Amino acid sequence: MYIRIWTVLITTLLCWACVVQSVMAQSTFVISGRITDAATGEGIPFANVAIKGLSKGTVSDAEGKYVLRTTQTGDSLLVSSLGYQNRTYRILPIESQTIDVQLPAAATKLQEVKVYAKGGDPAYRVIREVVRRRDRFDPARLSGYQYENYTKIEAYVNNFSRKRKNGKGPGPVGRLLGKLPAVTDENGDPAVPVFISETFSELYARSNPEKFKERVLKSQVRGVGVTDGSLVAQLTGASFQQYNFYRNYLNVLRKDIPSPVGAQWETVYTFRLKDTVSIGDAICYEVEFEPKRASDLAFAGSVWIDTTQFALAQLEVSVGKRANINFVDEIRIEQEWTTLASGARLPTQTHVMIDTDEPTPRSPGGLVRFFSAARNIVEGQPREVTFYDPSLELSDDYKVKDPSFWSSARPDSLSPEEWRAMRVVDSVRNVPLVKVAGDAIRLGVIGYQSLGKLNVDVGPLLYTYANNTVEGHRIRLGLRTNTGFSRKWLLSGYVAYGTTDRTWKYSGTIEYILNRKPWTVLGVRRSYDLERVGVSADNIGGNSFFYAYSRFGTIRRPYFQEDNLAYFRREVGRGFTQTFALRNRTFDPLFAFAFRPQAGDDDQRIRNSYRTTEFIWETRFAPDEVMLQNDNVRISAGATRKPILTLRYTAGLRDVLGGDFAYHRVAMTMKHSFRMGVLGRTYYTVGAGIIPATLPYPLLYTPLGNESLFYVGNAFNLMNYFEFVADRYAELQFEHNFSGLLFNRIPLLRRLKWRELITAKVLTGSVSQANLNTIPSTDEQGHPVQGFRALGNTPYVEVGYGIDNIFKVLRIDALHRLTYRDNSSISGVPVTPFSIKVSGWLSF
Repeated sequence: MYIRIWTVLITTLLCWACVVQSVMAQSTFVISGRITDAATGEGIPFANVAIKGLSKGTVSDAEGKYVLRTTQTGDSLLVSSLGYQNRTYRILPIESQTIDVQLPAAATKLQEVKVYAKGGDPAYRVIREVVRRRDRFDPARLSGYQYENYTKIEAYVNNFSRKRKNGKGPGPVGRLLGKLPAVTDENGDPAVPVFISETFSELYARSNPEKFKERVLKSQVRGVGVTDGSLVAQLTGASFQQYNFYRNYLNVLRKDIPSPVGAQWETVYTFRLKDTVSIGDAICYEVEFEPKRASDLAFAGSVWIDTTQFALAQLEVSVGKRANINFVDEIRIEQEWTTLASGARLPTQTHVMIDTDEPTPRSPGGLVRFFSAARNIVEGQPREVTFYDPSLELSDDYKVKDPSFWSSARPDSLSPEEWRAMRVVDSVRNVPLVKVAGDAIRLGVIGYQSLGKLNVDVGPLLYTYANNTVEGHRIRLGLRTNTGFSRKWLLSGYVAYGTTDRTWKYSGTIEYILNRKPWTVLGVRRSYDLERVGVSADNIGGNSFFYAYSRFGTIRRPYFQEDNLAYFRREVGRGFTQTFALRNRTFDPLFAFAFRPQAGDDDQRIRNSYRTTEFIWETRFAPDEVMLQNDNVRISAGATRKPILTLRYTAGLRDVLGGDFAYHRVAMTMKHSFRMGVLGRTYYTVGAGIIPATLPYPLLYTPLGNESLFYVGNAFNLMNYFEFVADRYAELQFEHNFSGLLFNRIPLLRRLKWRELITAKVLTGSVSQANLNTIPSTDEQGHPVQGFRALGNTPYVEVGYGIDNIFKVLRIDALHRLTYRDNSSISGVPVTPFSIKVSGWLSF
């Protein structure tokens, strides 16, 4: 009887407990608040928050805020943080409540006691397991994924109101900034917002082959010296804010920083297991780490590892002032990772803070914040490979000012201080002095100045004036249209005049954009200008500064050229760009030049001018390149991992549009850079070509020399202009930058942030006997003809070593010419076997 009663009673109680548990499971309890230091009132980041008696818990964010959601509740909330006393707070039996916590500092500090199991700190076993399993959780291993992304970027000028060491107030720059509208930073000091952007985009990725695409849907930009244009909208998206710590290296400000869970983890870092805490529904190891050498370019911070999966859950890392990064006092990255349905992990929230280094002890500083948040993540379902080209795409209606859209796009509403910053930045950029400064900076960077309502830009500033022995004072005026004129037509051109030769030069280009997706253009150009053999725009490439410099001084082997060009260019996808062109040009020398015609020509007289007609086909393969669209112009943001290959075939068409020669020319180049671990980064370019024809030497290959005091990256820096000619050649240009590997270990040099480098350039080639025979000893008037020199069996070699990042912008190279050191110059310019050259390189 008693047994039956107890059985019924126990059964009833169990059923009641199950009902209560079921009812509680249907309710979600939310506890939120802020954890602060009891003495200072500052937020305590990453404090542990848990319900007493339960494993459920969370941690506070960088500002001390926390939100704990749970279906189970208790009677008290336990809050703890390293260096503070633990505190317990009563929990009310309601669904939503706010509990603000103040933690007093620990009364006593114990000396650190390290207890290691066999094999060292247990953190090493944790990280070793994370590295072993990283292929399982790396989002780059997923067949495909996509999500919506919100990105916000803020930039401020701060630290301008502090008093100087002599007790006086801020300097003139500080006083000027103090007069501008400002907000208050976290330290209570004034800060002037100079840039704020918001971008909403869709991101797509697949693994085989590895492809990434961002489609910028909406963007709004407010800033000093910038416009709400297409280029800025692309740069402020998520493409340049990707931080995957499962990769071996993270590219931050163009610096390769080893990941604490990458292949170099044990070589670069030391680890210590600090604690075990609850993050969301997971219990995580908290592992602290720091570089083995404080001067190394590496992270320091903490990483939280899921104890059951050994996967990333959260991390907080920083790069300090001792690392060799220009203009940066500190970089801090905080990231939250989410588990997807497949088990893989993906960073869903990323905070990046860059505190800039002040140029002088009391000068203003800068602060940049990035925030990125992902939502509506879809796994699998990789798109067709062609879908990912181009890798960065801008929606036609990307500009939107509708406040309701941004209210729904933001993961969290803006704080009152953020709203004030967005209003203040508009006031700052409209200050007359600030507008002038912004225009000046834009002119210096872009080189063009807009003429306002005319929808025309004037420039480039760099080519406006030159002085040389042929033209005397050269004055040039250039114009181009912008998108206000047309989004389909791009017109550009210039006129130039020399005071000595009294000759007008000109150029005009008309380009029509047939399609933007894929990018397809059709263009024509006509020009008439002074050129020099071996130093033309064709072999200088995109080095605009060197091209402007080549217009100064003594011009040897000058000639006038009339150039007519029609071209068609299309980005066909998968990194391929195809170009087809028809070119007709003349060669009218202003120096002693002559050549014998090709065998079989009806007219065998010695001549000193000619015309060529060429069909050009070029294919360029850059699978890892990101292309940006600056209004009507495409700009390469460079490739990070894979080589860029270019193959060009040129066919000379005789008797077509007056062409005098029939010939073929094939040239190929490959450019690449790769990381060599802690040893730095290597850059190299390999090129080769062949011209199996008999032609005047200006139509053969002339390697680019450099007689200036400046170091030029794509030139042979100890070779004179037009020192060698080849009709078949191969070349290698090599540079390795150690990124301060050696200098960072020398105390007196570490603070200078100098970076050591080595270079080497090799050229081998030859000229056929038939091309050597084209040069007569005299022309028709009996004047001696200037010839050319060919390489022998020995290749041309120059090597060098140097230091860059001097005063953060200067580079000095010491160069040695190892071969042809006694080469007599045809033009009379002596050979330089050793030289020191300088250049300017602005980098982080």
